[in-house]
Amino acid sequence: MNKITILLFLLIFLLSACVRSQPAALPAETILSPTEKSNPIQKEITASEENKQPTPIKKSPEQSEPNADVIYVRAVWEGNGLWTFYVTVEHPDTGWEDYADGWNVVLPDGTILKTNPDNPFTRLLTHPHQEEQPFTRSQSGLFIPEDVTQVMVQAHDIVDGFGGQEILVDLEMTSGLGFEVER
Repeated sequence: MNKITILLFLLIFLLSACVRSQPAALPAETILSPTEKSNPIQKEITASEENKQPTPIKKSPEQSEPNADVIYVRAVWEGNGLWTFYVTVEHPDTGWEDYADGWNVVLPDGTILKTNPDNPFTRLLTHPHQEEQPFTRSQSGLFIPEDVTQVMVQAHDIVDGFGGQEILVDLEMTSGLGFEVER
């Protein structure tokens, strides 16, 4: 082989390697901002709309909305600053792969009340409830300082986390929207 043949072979090899290493091109009508290039599912802007506000595209089935909802709370004062909370949660449990796995009672300063500091939630739910919806579980022994008059109750599910319906409980009232208080 002469030098020219070797150089041509090398040049063809290098050019073919460069062509193969190019990323797959997006369709011509799709333009992504630099921050969206890492996650093209977030937003999509078509060329005809490039001067308009970006419109979020629909979420894929894997990106569902948080849906562990607190639908009712009963707070019972036990004395000495201790309370028992009965929390009714609704969530479309499908089994071990997606279920409501806990709920929290949260003080206005963000403190999560727990009887066991090792638990991730005020009340840990250890199994799915697909045949029992909505369902109510209680947690006793929750200490609420005397100067706290309101708490937020929120539910969590293993897929989507927090973000479903929450209930603000006013501990100075006997009842309100979605809650009752017994003293």
